Amino acid sequence: MRRKETLAAKLERKRMGKPPALIYWILIRLWMLFLNRKLGVEFIYKAKPSQDKNPYVLVSNHASRVDYLYTAPAALPHRLNYVVGYNEFFRSHLYPIFSLMQVIPKRNFVPDVHTVSEIMRVIKNGGRVCLFPEGMNSISGGSQPCALGSGKLLKKLGVTVYYTKIAGGYMTNTKHCQDTRPGRVQIVVDTLFTPEQLKGISADEIQAKLNKALAHDDYVWNRQARASYDGKGEMAKSLGDLLYLCPKCGGQYTMKGQGSVIRCEACCNSAELNESYDLIPLGEDCVIPETVTDWYALQREKAMEQIKDKNFKFSGKVKLGVLPEYKRLKNLETSIIAGEGLLSISRDGLTYDGSLHGEPFTFTMPTDAVPTFGMCTDISRFYTFYKSEFYEFYPENNDTMRWFHLTEEMHRANGGKWR
Repeated sequence: MRRKETLAAKLERKRMGKPPALIYWILIRLWMLFLNRKLGVEFIYKAKPSQDKNPYVLVSNHASRVDYLYTAPAALPHRLNYVVGYNEFFRSHLYPIFSLMQVIPKRNFVPDVHTVSEIMRVIKNGGRVCLFPEGMNSISGGSQPCALGSGKLLKKLGVTVYYTKIAGGYMTNTKHCQDTRPGRVQIVVDTLFTPEQLKGISADEIQAKLNKALAHDDYVWNRQARASYDGKGEMAKSLGDLLYLCPKCGGQYTMKGQGSVIRCEACCNSAELNESYDLIPLGEDCVIPETVTDWYALQREKAMEQIKDKNFKFSGKVKLGVLPEYKRLKNLETSIIAGEGLLSISRDGLTYDGSLHGEPFTFTMPTDAVPTFGMCTDISRFYTFYKSEFYEFYPENNDTMRWFHLTEEMHRANGGKWR
């Protein structure tokens, strides 16, 4: 009897073509109607991909979970094959549209031969591909480095590279709160590389120029733009999950966001976050960074100080999630809880020691193999790939962001190239 094919095997077998023209056109037009009426979107064209008759790549900073809304209209009437996180294809509400629209799966932050071959297939057949080289939408409102190998891929493809720079996208859809906050989004569209320019420089130079072109901070941008976002009186909702360190007393996990106020439960250090995302101290003795990005950077600096001790080790209890074999995830789930154990990060690497499917399960990844983590929805959980398998961690303590900072800085301190 023939064994039933797994979801992973089906995904690996799928070959990509162009998205269906009529359905694609209808969807984008509906999105644009939504954009103009609700989100205050403005496109500024310094170059028009729509006038290019050849295959090309469109890259963009990854501002939020809805960046397809801001990139697809920029290329009309051309149809884009998007590259999206591999694990998202296992979610029942996303897979049908991904399959129909010929979306290409990618295991984030690890090499993925299947992804590269499908991107090359689309380009060779005269199509256009949209990439978000950061690999994950912004956590704090600012950009992170592009994934290693991005420059090498663009050089290998050798076609024109356009880019979109999205401003205000994070403030409309933050990572710490899943609410949509209408206000203003500005998208600049321009050329990044011509085929001739790609031939004349190295992959490392392409990587550096890519990082520079896509670098953006919504908080810095809004100092001048002064856009206002409708947070319905809950601008600081769940903000303490992102900003876990009190700048005044140094307490960790003591910051709580409620309504429009974030406050330390230990020393009452507090600030209001207004609808332009300004942090306003609520007292003369309050110690509050100028922007959310500055606060986030303060937490990273703390992690950098801690890991200077080469014997430093951070551990925490986690539940372990995996992807389903045969039936896709429902109810907006991102994985199936299949074990629990202790997760640790040190100079020796990232180690999980616990259970999986009722059996003992342990693995260790060197720090150069874990430049950062992925994050599916909000900051309640994070994931990585080990031997091409997806593992999602649900921390017992509210310390996801500390895991990110310590792991990223451990990677860099050990000579890792993702900087």
